[in-house]
Amino acid sequence: MKVLVIGAGNMGLTYAEGMAKSSFLNHRNLMIFDKSAEIITTLSKVDHFDVYDDIEECLPKADIVFLAVKPYHCDALFEEIKPLVNDQQIFVSLMAGITIDKIQQGLGVKKVVRSMPNLPAQVGKGVTSFTEAKEISRVELLMVRNLLDTTGASIHVETEKFIDASTGISGSGPAYVFYFMNSMMEAALKMGFSKNDSKVLVSQTFEGAVKLFNDSDLSPSTWMDRVASKGGTTRAALDSMDDNNIEELIKDAAYAAFDRAVELGKE
Repeated sequence: MKVLVIGAGNMGLTYAEGMAKSSFLNHRNLMIFDKSAEIITTLSKVDHFDVYDDIEECLPKADIVFLAVKPYHCDALFEEIKPLVNDQQIFVSLMAGITIDKIQQGLGVKKVVRSMPNLPAQVGKGVTSFTEAKEISRVELLMVRNLLDTTGASIHVETEKFIDASTGISGSGPAYVFYFMNSMMEAALKMGFSKNDSKVLVSQTFEGAVKLFNDSDLSPSTWMDRVASKGGTTRAALDSMDDNNIEELIKDAAYAAFDRAVELGKE
């Protein structure tokens, strides 16, 4: 099995490096393509995969092709590579908002898997939702899932609607967490903590809370009740959030990302 990653940006390179470290591929079965001479020069110094700047040299060799370009580049990419593809190749899209049908029509192929990764894949803690065209077999889907799992965990969903929905939760979600962390750090700085101490206070609080949640069957609301006591400091903070309708605003934000993912597909 030979795998090609088209696009050596953040996400493409993340998956290439994840697959390179896995037991599924040796580095001679993993290829990466990019048009940037600077990127090619940098990657050529790494012995994790074969690097190409000519799509005609690598695409025909590939059994599985990861499409890791920006969504607005997809039309130009499809036009360029369509003459080089064949109907036995599997195309795995990492492009937000680009539908399976659009990829099938754009490339003249049938075997397409659409996925939605997120940024923590860079540290092996990503979560990728994915779904497939009906032409993908069980064995092929398992191969793709194994490759996706090299950067963290994966979740199979039944329809593309859930790919767009996961964009609003996990795809864009890390930014929501960073937004909340930034606000807490600014509050800590305002209270007089140093920048380093503020970072430690906030990062360890998040890491500890996530571990408590993952190591138990308790819901977030139950954990909130365990931290908060009547008339105490935590209850004052939670009451402030409730008074400012923070819960609904967070839900609205997630739906805004979801709606935009749907719009991207239509565009």
